[in-house]
Amino acid sequence: MTPQFDLVGAVVTDMARTLDFYRRLGLPIPPGAETEGHVEVTLPNGVRLAWDTVEVIRSFHPEFDPAGGNNRMSLAFRCADPAEVDRWYAELTGAGHHGEMPPWDAFWGQRYAVLHDPDGNGVDLFAPLPTAE
Repeated sequence: MTPQFDLVGAVVTDMARTLDFYRRLGLPIPPGAETEGHVEVTLPNGVRLAWDTVEVIRSFHPEFDPAGGNNRMSLAFRCADPAEVDRWYAELTGAGHHGEMPPWDAFWGQRYAVLHDPDGNGVDLFAPLPTAE
């Protein structure tokens, strides 16, 4: 299956100020979200917007440095399952594209990988992990 475009994510240094800006543009951001490290909203067309603090990003990417050239925005693509994350990562890096973070099982319950497109923009691949029963 082809990964499906699902989310635009941004790294923020001041969550409250960022969310105030987007609320003024009419986005339905829940009250109290400014105290969270990760916030996301689903738009009427189904695309999700998400904001993460630098600290949240560093919890899984310790070298992340927004001032040092790391991307602050990325496009995320949902894959059919965890094996597809691995397959697409291998296909894209095998074609010569930069792999920033190889696939791993993230603590938030997804198989996740990070690449860069030819212009250096962040592209995330993800799929829910199966739940343990």
